[in-house]
This record gives sequence, C-alpha cells and structure tokens, in this order.
Amino acid sequence: MGKKDKRVDAYIAKSADFAKPILNRLRELVHKGCPEVEETIKWSFASFDYKGVLCSMAAFKGHATFGFWKYPLIKDPKGYLGERFNQGGEAMGNLGRITSIKQMPPDSAIIDFVRQAKELNDDGVKLPAKPKKPQTPLVIPAYFTVALKKNKKAFTTFENFSYSNKKEYVEWITEAKTDETRDKRLQTAVEWIGEGKIRNWKYLKN
Repeated sequence: MGKKDKRVDAYIAKSADFAKPILNRLRELVHKGCPEVEETIKWSFASFDYKGVLCSMAAFKGHATFGFWKYPLIKDPKGYLGERFNQGGEAMGNLGRITSIKQMPPDSAIIDFVRQAKELNDDGVKLPAKPKKPQTPLVIPAYFTVALKKNKKAFTTFENFSYSNKKEYVEWITEAKTDETRDKRLQTAVEWIGEGKIRNWKYLKN
C-alpha cells in the first residue's frame, strides 16, 4: 500500500482556496494510478515517489502545477502534457498554469500517465542524457601565451589543463581593470601554473 504524508496535508491546507480542490484531485488520481506511491515534500513541493521520483504538484499565488519526472518518455497522443494545456504561458510542470479543475485533462488520462510513469520506474528506465552544449572557443591573449612560453613547465601544464581551468585563468587576467593589475595577475598566474595549480587552488579541500 501507498503512504500518505501529513506534510502534504499541511501543504494543501495552507494553499490558496482555488488550489485546494486541484491538489486534492491530483493527489487522489496519483494514488489511483499507483497505489504503492509514497508522498513526501521535496524541493518545497508535494512530491510522489515510487522507486524514485514519480511526479510532483505545487501551488502558487495564482495557479497550481503538476508534472512528471520522466514526462518526455510518457506516451501522450492527445498532447495533454504539452502546449495544449499550457495556456497561461511558460510554467513549471506539464499542464501549464492550472487555475481550476475544469482546466485539467480527464481523470482517466492523468491516471494513465501515472501508470506509465510507474512502469518506467519499475523497468528502471532513465531519462536520456541532455546533449552537451558545444564549448565556445577560448581566446587566449597573445601576451598570456608569450608569458607562458617563457616558463616551459607552466606552458606544458597550461596546455594540459581542462577547458574550464584554462578559462578561469584567462578571465581572471583579462578582467583586470588596469594594466598594472593585469601584469600582476599575469605574473602570479604563470607562477601558479608552473607549480601545477589551478586558478582557485586555495579553495580546494585537502
């Protein structure tokens, strides 16, 4: 059997009057679709877990939201989880800005989505990894390269640094407000790099 959480009761009780029937209906439908679901509070929202996160609901000042963790994998032939029900503009969750029960998809559709989400978690299906954004080519000032080449160890170390470690040094030097500050940072950077240190080495835990 599933498990209810008194904190969810309290969450619904303190919500705006318009949101209470919405949240209560969603809660009921989630339990119907997945009787084994366990309630909790996660990220300050009412959340439903079953072998991992299943779905969650939230209430705000003027609207409520409801969404599934693995919604991209849920079959939705009528487009209930897309723009059709997102009439209030961009909103967290998959049903847009819900202001009344009439705005929600049929109960049978929501129950079906819950059952699909349950099956995905039963099968251990994971969301596909988000494609990594291509890195912006890092422009290294000529004066920085010249300074590094004067110290072979520093130059070799810098060449083997990760993109982010290189970027931190480049930004630190190029963001200097005066030439004097830039030159001091450049000298320090070459020294640190020659010692194999990243820009923020002081903050590394031993």
